[in-house]
Amino acid sequence: EVQLQAFGGGSVQAGGSLRLSCAASGFSFDDYAIAWFRQAPGKEREGVSAITSRDGTTYYDESVKGRFSISADNAKNTVYLQMNSLKPEDTADYFCAASSIGNPMTVKLWALYQCSYHDWGQGTQVTVSS
Repeated sequence: EVQLQAFGGGSVQAGGSLRLSCAASGFSFDDYAIAWFRQAPGKEREGVSAITSRDGTTYYDESVKGRFSISADNAKNTVYLQMNSLKPEDTADYFCAASSIGNPMTVKLWALYQCSYHDWGQGTQVTVSS
C-alpha cells in the first residue's frame, strides 16, 4: 500500500524559511515521481515541485524557482521541500503526491500536473505573514 504524509508546515514572516517533509512507504522511489502541490482558499491546486529519485531530476513552477529546493533521501524514504524567501503568496495547504513512472523520458511533460498523480498524502498548512 502506497502511503504518504506531509509534515513541517507552520507560520513564518515574509522572507523566512520552512522545510517540509514527505514520508513515504509502500513503494520504491526508483519507480515513482514525488511532487509537492499547494492549494490556497478559493484557488485550484497547483504544482510546486517534483523529483524523480532514480536520477535526481527536479522540476519547479516558475513562481518558486530560485527560492524552493526539492530533494530526496532514498535511505529514509523521504522527500523534502526547502522553502526560502517565503512570500505571503506562498500561503496554502501543501500536499505531497506520488505517481508511477511509465516512460521516464516523458516525466517532464506531466511532473507538475495534478491529474498525473494517483497517491496523495494529507496536507500541511503553511502561512506566511507580511
